[in-house]
This record gives sequence, C-alpha cells and structure tokens, in this order.
Amino acid sequence: MTAVRKYVAVDLGAESGRVMLGSVSKDNLGLEEIHRFGNGPVEENGTLRWDFDRLLSEVKVGIGMAAKNASIEIQGIGVDSWGVDFGLLDSKGELVERPYHYRDSRTDGMREKAFELMSKRQIYQSTGIQFMQLNSVYQLLAMRLANSDALTKTKKLILIGDLFSYFLCGKAFAEYTLASTSQLMDMKTGRWAEEVFKKLSLPRDIVPEVVQPGTVVGQLTEPIAEELGCGQIPVIAIGAHDTASAVAAVPARGAKWAYISSGTWSLMGVEIPQAIVDDKTFKYEFTNEGGVENTIRLLKNIMGLWLMQECRRQWQREGTDLSYNELTAMAEEAEPFVAHIDPDHGDFLAPGDMPAKINKYLADTGQEKIDDKGRLMRVVLESLALRYRAVMEAIEDVTGQAIEVLHIVGGGIQNELLCQFTANATGKKVITGPIEATASGNILLQAVATGQIRALKEARELVRNSFELKEYQPQEVSLWQTQYEQVRKT
Repeated sequence: MTAVRKYVAVDLGAESGRVMLGSVSKDNLGLEEIHRFGNGPVEENGTLRWDFDRLLSEVKVGIGMAAKNASIEIQGIGVDSWGVDFGLLDSKGELVERPYHYRDSRTDGMREKAFELMSKRQIYQSTGIQFMQLNSVYQLLAMRLANSDALTKTKKLILIGDLFSYFLCGKAFAEYTLASTSQLMDMKTGRWAEEVFKKLSLPRDIVPEVVQPGTVVGQLTEPIAEELGCGQIPVIAIGAHDTASAVAAVPARGAKWAYISSGTWSLMGVEIPQAIVDDKTFKYEFTNEGGVENTIRLLKNIMGLWLMQECRRQWQREGTDLSYNELTAMAEEAEPFVAHIDPDHGDFLAPGDMPAKINKYLADTGQEKIDDKGRLMRVVLESLALRYRAVMEAIEDVTGQAIEVLHIVGGGIQNELLCQFTANATGKKVITGPIEATASGNILLQAVATGQIRALKEARELVRNSFELKEYQPQEVSLWQTQYEQVRKT
C-alpha cells in the first residue's frame, strides 16, 4: 500500500446526510466529518417527497469544504444512500419532479396489484427480493397505473444515490448494489429482470446500464469543479446502497458470522457467494441484494430504530423532549417483558403518532396499553431483539450453517441496551463497531478501486486496526428463550 491517500464519502441517510473526508494509509483508516445536514420527507400536495435540490446543494457544500480541508489531492468521491427511491430525468437530463419518499402512500395496495399481473412466486423467482411495498417496482407500478404524466416525460430513471453522482459527473448509471434493492433485477444474473418489466408493463428503456462497485464512472464536471473550487475529482461507484458499504466494513474473520447494519432500519443477514432463491427463502421472504466483490447480501429488512425515533418525535411534539440516551435509560429500569409487538407490522411503516400506533397494536392483539414511556421503549427494544432471534434461526435454516458471531455496525450500536438484548435473545456473541461503518466501507471501496488496497479482506483488516470494537456475551439466556417460545406461539 502506498502512503496516505484521501477520499470523500457522501453518506446519505433518511434522517441526515454528511460528507466525510477519509484518510487511508497502510495501517489506519481515519475519518473526519466535514459537513452534516438534516434530511427527511417534505409534503407536497399530499405526497411525501425528498427535497433533492437542497440535499444536492448540501452535498456540494461538503465536497467543497473537504477539498479545502484536505492537505493533499483527493483521489475520489463516492456516494451512498438508502435504497429503492429514484429520480426521473427528462430529455434534457433534468429532474421531471422531486423524487418521492419511500414512505409515501401511493404504494398502498401495489403489491396486490402486481400479483394480479404476475404471481408472487414468479416475481420472487425472477428477482429474489423481499416483498416490501416501498420497493422501486411498486413505486413504478403505481405511476404506471395512475397514468403518471411525469412517467410519460421520463427518459431515464436513476436510483437516489446514483442520482447525486449523476448531477456531479453527468453520467447516468445504475450501481449494482443500489439497483439490487429495486426488485427490478434478477439477482441470479445481476441483470435487469426482463420478465418483471414485461409482465407489469413497466418501461424497460428508462433504466440505465448496471455498473459494478469499484467502477470509476466519471469525474466532476468542469462547471461543478469550478463552482466548488477544486479539480475534476474522479467519481467512483462504490457500494452505493448504504448497507452494501456498511457490510464491506464489517470487521469479520472466517465464515460463520452474520451482521446487522443498525439504524433507522435493521438489515440483518449473511454474505454469500451467490443468490439463494428457493422454497425456504421464499417462505422467509429473504432478500438477495448485491454485495461487493461478487457477493450477495442475503438478508431481511427489519423496521429497526425507526420505532424509537418516531416515538421520540411524537413526544417532542407533545412537549416532552427526551434524548435517546434518556429513553434507553428509562427502558433499562422498566419492568421486562410486559408486552410484545411485531416490529415489522405494516401500521408502523408510515410516519405519525407511533406510541398510539403501538398501543393500537397492543389492544388489537389482546394486550394492555402502555402509557409509561420507559415501558414502551423496553417493549420496542425487547421486540426487536426477539425479531433478530427469529431471523437468525431462519438464516441458519436457509444456509445450513450455524452462526457463531453476530457483528453489529452503524449508529444503532450506540444503544448498548439493544446490543445486550440482542446477545441475550440470539444466544450469540455480539461484536459491535464501527459506528461509521457505511462511511468506512465507502472510503475503503474507493481505495480498492484506485488500487491502494488490494481487496475486501485487506480492507476489513484495516477496520479492525482502526476502530474500537465492543463484545457482548449472552446473559439470562433461559429467560429470553422462554419469552421467545411464548412469542412464537402467538
């Protein structure tokens, strides 16, 4: 490996975005947060959208700041984001409209509409992707069935992270890991699923060429470089789906490990060499998403800390402003196992009064409502941990391999109570870290693309050398086993 090189990671999440400056040397990965900005849905005529123009402006501010802060030439820029959402470009290469937010209600009932045109099993066989109403395929179908004027004007559909790259370098492309979240790709071949486009009467010609992570797709356009006061820095297609970059930074050794990328969503799975699309993965509704270095991320999307985030927001609206640390401390002191929820219940997907939604779920399932905030938070965290246990068992069933270590990465590892509950519920050793997994993977994949790092194995070793990791051993295993068996009966 050569001396220190610097890279810019643009890491876009559903709650916030940031621009990070990464320094990669032989023995260390260093990260510096350059610019952070808020994110979230905006309402527009009764729909939920992303404020793309503002977000792009913030991204450019961050890149400009990074270029000024870097003492040496920046070797690359990589953009990662959440999955499924997309922007539509017209014949002039401009946005037709602001991109929709994946929690917008236009996809309500779209899975059922799709199954009328192509059976659920056929769609899964053609794509290998978990059925979630927010998937790109159902967003696109909703537009087609509504005879969308915007869709009529569309010449190119670009997934959200790649859309930012497009406006930086002028190149339209579909990065493999991000495109894999759409349920419009055949994950057995890594190509667009022609049968899905045909059966659902979706416009095939608007999706761009798929490129693999590690591809240098272009460079900052001259006007952008001039605007930012920097050179024409290469733009690199890393694992543009944030989970793909996060998994690339999992500091794992060997083969018997699983991961959770923990944040607003919990994405739990394993890294495998090729897609598994069979009766078991269909039954469990596992998703086969693209990974880096010709891997597949076999995983489940779990609602994650969204439930806690939405509860906190509602209490803030009511005048009680409690930090996540305060809520977690209250949960730790609360009585255990007073109730249980299914974290993935459909009513929890949309924004709104989450405590009321949870209490409605409790009432509908014959459980007592909960007014105490600490108790409610404990129910959320316990239910998430028990959901992880169920998914862990499904992973072991599908792969035929016992998992020995569960790695948890991402911002969710700051909730140490949930990490301990996860060890207790799964009965597995849990190793947490790094928090900045997505930005780390983004930077390291750029270093692989430029030849500074040889391969993913070397990148993961660098992560182990650069960040503090924490270990959790299972506790109260018999108690959690009893609770898990009770939940399975309900």
